[in-house]
Amino acid sequence: MASSDDDRMTKGLQVDLFHPETEREPGDGNIEKWGFDIHPVVFPAALLLIALFVVLTLVLGQDAARVYSAIRGFFEGNFGWFYLLSVNIFIVTLLFFAVSKYGKIRIGGVEAETEFSTFSWMAMLFSAGMGIGLMFYSVSEPLYYFSNVPGFYGAEAGTGAAGIDAMTQTFFHWGFHPWAIYGLVGLGLAFFSFNRGLPLTFRSIFWPLLGERIYGWPGHVIDLVSVFATLFGLATSLGLGVAQINTGLSYILGSSMLGVANVPTGTIAQIVLIVAITGIATLSVAAGLDGGIKRLSTLNVYLMFSLLGFLLIVGPTVFILSTWVQGLGAYFGSLLTLSFFTGALGEGASTVHAWTVFYWAWWIAWSPFVGMFVARISKGRTVREFVIGVLVLPSLFSTVWLAAFGGSGLYNSLVGNGAVLATYNDVGQTVAMFAMLDQFPIGAISGLVATLLVVTFFVTSSDSGSLVVDHLTSGGKHDVPRAQRIFWAVTEGGVAALLLYGGGEASLNALQTAAIATGFPFAIVLLVMCYTVYLGLRNEYQVLASEEFKERIDDMTGDDFDIDTTDTEVVTDIRERKTDVADD
Repeated sequence: MASSDDDRMTKGLQVDLFHPETEREPGDGNIEKWGFDIHPVVFPAALLLIALFVVLTLVLGQDAARVYSAIRGFFEGNFGWFYLLSVNIFIVTLLFFAVSKYGKIRIGGVEAETEFSTFSWMAMLFSAGMGIGLMFYSVSEPLYYFSNVPGFYGAEAGTGAAGIDAMTQTFFHWGFHPWAIYGLVGLGLAFFSFNRGLPLTFRSIFWPLLGERIYGWPGHVIDLVSVFATLFGLATSLGLGVAQINTGLSYILGSSMLGVANVPTGTIAQIVLIVAITGIATLSVAAGLDGGIKRLSTLNVYLMFSLLGFLLIVGPTVFILSTWVQGLGAYFGSLLTLSFFTGALGEGASTVHAWTVFYWAWWIAWSPFVGMFVARISKGRTVREFVIGVLVLPSLFSTVWLAAFGGSGLYNSLVGNGAVLATYNDVGQTVAMFAMLDQFPIGAISGLVATLLVVTFFVTSSDSGSLVVDHLTSGGKHDVPRAQRIFWAVTEGGVAALLLYGGGEASLNALQTAAIATGFPFAIVLLVMCYTVYLGLRNEYQVLASEEFKERIDDMTGDDFDIDTTDTEVVTDIRERKTDVADD
C-alpha cells in the first residue's frame, strides 16, 4: 500500500510545479463560529443583498414585476444576437479542449483519483443540470410548437410536418448548447480549484488575469453575483415547480383520474409543498454529498429509466423510436443554421426571443450553480472524459426522453383523441405530462411516479444549490460544516415560500426575469473564461511535457524512463510503479 509519505510527495509535486506562487489558501481568512465557517465579506453581504431584494420585491409588488419584465425585454430585444453568438463560441471552445492535446490533462493532477463511479457521476450531474426542466417541458414545449410553428420552419400547424419541426426545435433547446455552458464553467472551476489549488469559487477562474486580486474586492463581487444568481434561481424554480406538483396531484387524485381526493391548488398548498420538499432536502444535505445527493441522484436516474421504459413499452413504441431518429436527423441537419438564427430577416424573431434567448440567458445565469456542482464531483476525470460526460451523453439522453414524452403527446394529437393538447390548452403546461400519461394503461400510477420524480429532482437541485452556495460563502473550501449546508437549504426554501406567500406567482416570475437579466454580464464573464481556461490548460501541458516534471517522476518512481507524461496510460503506469516502490 502507498504510504502517507508517498501521498505527501505526490501533493508536493502538484504544489511545487502547478500551483501558483501565493501564500493564500481557500478560506484562510474565514470566521469559524457557532458551527459555521464563513467568508467575512461574501457571507454577510450575500445575506444582506438577499434580504434587501426580497423586501423590495414584496413591497413594490407589481411595480417590481414591470421593472424586471422591462429589463428582460430590453436584453432579449437588443442582445439576442449576443447570447446566440456567445453560446456557439462556448461549444467550439469546449470541443477544442476535448479533441486537442489538452484533452489528456487530468482534473486534479496526474494521479488524481475519481471520487465517484461513472454511473454516480453521470446521475448527479444530470440531476443537477436538466432533470426538472425535462419533466416540466418535455410534453408541453413540443405541443406548443405543434400549434405555433416557429417561423424558421414554416410548416402548417397541426400537421405531421409541424410535429417533426416541434421536436427539432425542442431538441435544439435541450441539446448541446445548454450543456456546453455548464461544461465550460464546470471545467474552468474544476481545473483552477483541483489543479491549481485555488478556491472552489467563480473568482478562481480569473487568476490568469487578476492574480492575487481574486482575493480582494474583484473576487468578492464575482462570488456575490454567483450567490445571488444561484439562490434566487433555485428559489424561483422551487416556487414555480411546486405548481406542477400541486396541479399534478390534483389532476391524478381528483375527478380527472382517480377521484379519491380533492387536492386544493393555490398559494397555501404550494407553500406546504415547499416546506415538505425543503425538509427532505435538509435531511439529504445533512447526510452529505456521498450519503445524500449521490443516493437521491441515483434514485432519480432509476426512476427516469423506469418511467421511460414504461412509456416505450405501453406507448406508441415504433412512433417514438421513429420520431427520435427523424428528430435527430432534422436536429443535426439544422443545427448550424438554428444556432445562428436570429429571425431578423423574416419571420421567427418571436420564437427566438421568447424561447431561445430566454433559455440561453437562463442557462448562463444558472451556470455558476450547475457548473460549480459539476466541478465539485469531477475530480480525477480527464478533460476529454469530462467533455464527453458533460456535453455529449446528457444531450443525447435528453433527445431520447423528449422523443418518448413529447412524441407521445404529438401522437395523441395526430392519431389519437387529441385530449393531451386540449388539456394543455385548457389548464396549462403544468398538467401536460399527466394528461399524456393518462392516455395509457395505469396512467394514475405512472403519474404518481412522475410526481415523485419531480419531487426528487427538486430535492437534488436544492441539495446541489446548497453545496454550491456553501463553497461560495466559505471562501472556496471543499468541505464545509453541516450546519452551514443546512442553513442554506432552509434559506432557499424560506425565500421561495416567503415570495410565494407575499406576492404569489407574480413575485416569482419577477425574480425569474431578474435572474435571466444576469445572463448578460455572465455571458461576458464566460467569454473571458474561454481564454483564461485555455491559458491554464496550456501552462499545465507545458509543465507536464517539461524535463523537470519527468525528473520529478523519475525520483518518485525510482526508475528512469522516457514517456509522454500527458498520456492517460502513462499516468496509470506512473501510479503502478509508485505503488510498487512503496510496497518495497
